[in-house]
Amino acid sequence: MDSMVEYYSQRAPEYDEIYHRDDRARQDDLVKMGTFLQSTFAARRVLEVACGTGYWTRIVAETAAHVTAIDASRPMLDIARQAIEPFGNVQLQVADAYRLENLPDSLDAGVAMFWFSHVPHARVQEFLTNFHRKLRRGAVVVLADNVYVPGVGGELVVGNESGDSFKLRKLKDGSTHRIIKNYYKETELRGLLSPHTSNVQTHFGQAYWWAQYVLPA
Repeated sequence: MDSMVEYYSQRAPEYDEIYHRDDRARQDDLVKMGTFLQSTFAARRVLEVACGTGYWTRIVAETAAHVTAIDASRPMLDIARQAIEPFGNVQLQVADAYRLENLPDSLDAGVAMFWFSHVPHARVQEFLTNFHRKLRRGAVVVLADNVYVPGVGGELVVGNESGDSFKLRKLKDGSTHRIIKNYYKETELRGLLSPHTSNVQTHFGQAYWWAQYVLPA
């Protein structure tokens, strides 16, 4: 986890460039996701895990009643503070995605944008269980991440003893990082979420996927 925090702390100033790639399919998916999030979280109290630079926090905050957004990287949160400055309904907090004990309870929605792929296979159920514990019964949850596209986002290195895959990424400062990045097919994703809900809706586009589900009442 420390290497992940270090990587994203170094990447913070250039991170939002990923949302401005000259790729019509990606841009269309981003617009669809933004509209979907605003509709899904309208008037809800939302817990956002791994909020990064606040790109999605800002979008959610436009319709949500309140957003509690966490990230383990302080440089990321410094940028997020600028992004959410116009909004009075957002609380930012430094926190580990696996350790949510000190966050508010009984929020009625949860979201994790482009975090799920960074969770090792061995910790997926741990993460989901702890995440859901902070939410009310019947809360709505949205997860979103990347569909694997060859040649995009660094060289893919497949395989360790746990079956995780990794990306080799080079930042503008010249540093190279080996970052866990697991990709999922729709059937695999549904299998991981099925212990927690019987109501999963998924969308797989050309560049991104997103899933919505409701926790048991």
